[in-house]
Amino acid sequence: MAAKFDRVAADIRQRITSNDLKPGDRLPPETTLMEEYGVALGTIRRAMALLEAEQHIVRVHGRGTFVQQRRTRVERSNDRYQWEKDRVALPDEERAAEGASERDTGLPADSFDFKPRYERTEADADLATAFGVAEGTPLLRRTFRTRVKEETAPFQVTISHLRADHIEKNPDLFDEAKGWWAGGTQHQLSTVGIEVARIEDRVLARPATSDEAAEFDITPGSPVVADRKTSISNDGEVVEVADNVWPADRIALTFTTNLEANRTGDDG
Repeated sequence: MAAKFDRVAADIRQRITSNDLKPGDRLPPETTLMEEYGVALGTIRRAMALLEAEQHIVRVHGRGTFVQQRRTRVERSNDRYQWEKDRVALPDEERAAEGASERDTGLPADSFDFKPRYERTEADADLATAFGVAEGTPLLRRTFRTRVKEETAPFQVTISHLRADHIEKNPDLFDEAKGWWAGGTQHQLSTVGIEVARIEDRVLARPATSDEAAEFDITPGSPVVADRKTSISNDGEVVEVADNVWPADRIALTFTTNLEANRTGDDG
């Protein structure tokens, strides 16, 4: 049998998802909820803590508890990378008509506030291992924050690293002012003759750090989804290492694997 606080949380959650309680609505005080559900104060507080961790509610000191404003959800599938690669050869105007964020959210391009930040850096031990290079190898670090204009916090933060020696033939790739680039990293790399042949993703769920909680406007310790994306060229070299982070309630990952037919034949 579910614990009392689980039953309370489930009922309030259902009222939120059914739109009986709307985004921005204030929940009744704890004493009122105690009477409504016939439970102790500790039970209500455990239910509220669970709903807050799930990002259904937000508690504002001195004001009360409110239903969380709905925030854009990203639907990301593993055919995304082939879609990006197919766009490398498209004319600039056609490639610019739709980017990955538009594809993942279903929103038009003018919905987003996209902020890039570029800086030259050197490979630390982690990145040196990831790239298969010596520590201190020059890199370009690119930080991308993507936010829907009507929302207060980004739905995704990406920290991407490229090897400086791979991209030095095209100075535009070092230019922060040109951080928005139709076609994304695969097209950028194609301008210096690099074709991405394979991409590996390592995805894990973990609690948000304090910096991530502030960045995403979530409660410290709330779950986030972190993805280390490694892009590998036709020559077998690692050409990009990108760390993507999303609040867990804002990302859905879909993986489709095509399977070969069973092999049948004569055993004799």
